[in-house]
Amino acid sequence: MYQVVGVRFKPAGKIYYFDPGRWPVERNDYVIVETARGIEYGQVVVGRKEVSEQDVVLPLKEIIRVADSKDAEVVQHNKQLAKRAMGIFREKVKQHKLEMKLVDAEYTFDRNKLIFYFTAEGRVDFRELVRDLASVFRVRIELRQIGVRDEAKILGGIGPCGRLLCCSTWMGEFDPVSIRMAKDQSLSLNPAKISGLCGRLMCCLKFENDSYQEQGIAL
Repeated sequence: MYQVVGVRFKPAGKIYYFDPGRWPVERNDYVIVETARGIEYGQVVVGRKEVSEQDVVLPLKEIIRVADSKDAEVVQHNKQLAKRAMGIFREKVKQHKLEMKLVDAEYTFDRNKLIFYFTAEGRVDFRELVRDLASVFRVRIELRQIGVRDEAKILGGIGPCGRLLCCSTWMGEFDPVSIRMAKDQSLSLNPAKISGLCGRLMCCLKFENDSYQEQGIAL
């Protein structure tokens, strides 16, 4: 068994396990950790607990330290820099005549990497763009093409139910959703009535489907 804490880097992001080590971290604390992307700032959303080896990705990274107010200031400054970078990115996209829509940008906590999230109809050859951006920002550049569901998660909004989107408020990951789920619940198959802001089937069809199955109504 491994003792871990669950850390989240975005409000509705995926939860990753880390070894708390000697640090007396508790739920809602902020910590500095090492990830595959670099040094990051995250919030502990799952307090200390023990999990089996099959529930963790080894080797388990140990928390570097507990974050302080200066770290929070760094995060806010990074967000401001990322917003400015978005404007430069759009200018460069026009110069290179690429068909891509910028959704978001973010720096890693240590500012060693700048990541741009974009959508596009198909594959985009952005190698020249990356070299151009690297010469401007002097950091490692990563361009990540995302789908419409991820775009909705980042941008947020209000769903047909009148509430904030589940994906942008609490869902860590997307579950597969099928038209069969709407059929099993005797819902209208009109795409306009069962699609979310992203244009895909609403995630809540999965939530309702599980309830139907648990009650033995739809098998």
